[in-house]
Amino acid sequence: MKIIAFAGSPSKNSINKKLATYAAHLFENADVEVLDLNDFQMPLFSVDIEKIIGQHEIAKAFLAKIATADILVVSLAENNGNYSAAFKNVFDWCSRITAKVFQEKPMLLMATSPGARGGASVLEIAKNAFPFYGGNLKATFSLPSFDANFDVINEEISNPELDNQLRDIVKNF
Repeated sequence: MKIIAFAGSPSKNSINKKLATYAAHLFENADVEVLDLNDFQMPLFSVDIEKIIGQHEIAKAFLAKIATADILVVSLAENNGNYSAAFKNVFDWCSRITAKVFQEKPMLLMATSPGARGGASVLEIAKNAFPFYGGNLKATFSLPSFDANFDVINEEISNPELDNQLRDIVKNF
């Protein structure tokens, strides 16, 4: 079983990447590949640029990675209540190639933030939007107050109740 995991954040110290990586490794007997949005940087999408260069090769590469997955584990960063610009740009370029960006792959959709809402706004936006783009959402998970609930040294959720909640999601996936 191949899992593609990524965070909707370009931050080198992305808390969402830490969460996605942790969650992906909870799946038993899985080959996990963690993507970094920094490897998929493209010019800011516009139809004018698209007319000049066509479908961006990096967007094609991102879609090819998604195609290799049996399961997607995605954790979205919340910037001003919405997707990060970096994620939205990759998404925009990819959606011009195929409307089914997520290719109907079973998905664990998550978010975390330093705040008590745990990225609830972006999670709700994505939960409503992703099915229209081939997101086969099997479960969602929000980790509130990342700094209080995630041990960055041991790279795991430190709150037993929240950790058990995520483990149950993975076990029943």
